[in-house]
Amino acid sequence: MKLIVGLGNPGEEYENTRHNIGFMMLDKYLSSKNISNKWSSKFNGLYIDESLDGEKIIFLKPQSYMNLSGSVVSKFVDYYKISIDDILVISDDLDLNIGNFKLKDKGSSGGHNGLKNIEEFLGTNEYKRLKIGINNDKNVDTKDYVLGKINKEALQRYDELFTFLCEVLDDYLTMSFVDLMNKYNRKNR
Repeated sequence: MKLIVGLGNPGEEYENTRHNIGFMMLDKYLSSKNISNKWSSKFNGLYIDESLDGEKIIFLKPQSYMNLSGSVVSKFVDYYKISIDDILVISDDLDLNIGNFKLKDKGSSGGHNGLKNIEEFLGTNEYKRLKIGINNDKNVDTKDYVLGKINKEALQRYDELFTFLCEVLDDYLTMSFVDLMNKYNRKNR
């Protein structure tokens, strides 16, 4: 069983904001697999469980706001007895340019409060991540920037990237994570 977590903030006011990249990517992937967009609710999270390639996958959108995502993730991990090795968290990343992404098998939160909270609740930083670039505008306060709306041009670029990342998620379900990182990781351009 795998748990794929998309990070974001609940509510209409946060739709299409940079911090909601994880939610957006999950929606794109589920749509690409023709999986119903009917989310169930448990432990302050919206989730869909589905079998893909013979394995049960839980797709999760924590509804506790970004900085408190860890409590929701840990409740799902405990309830479903999911191994830390079977968790993939999808999040935005200020250090990557739009159009770039990075797969990581462990590491620091890099200042990302959602990842920091997940690490705190899981008691480890050795969970897998798919980090999606949102750039960083040093002229804007970081909080305002990550909660800012994505413009039309960038949304189009994300849609193209998400289409490609659907293939990455397909491979995640069947490949070792080391092979996955070797196949897909690339440097910022």
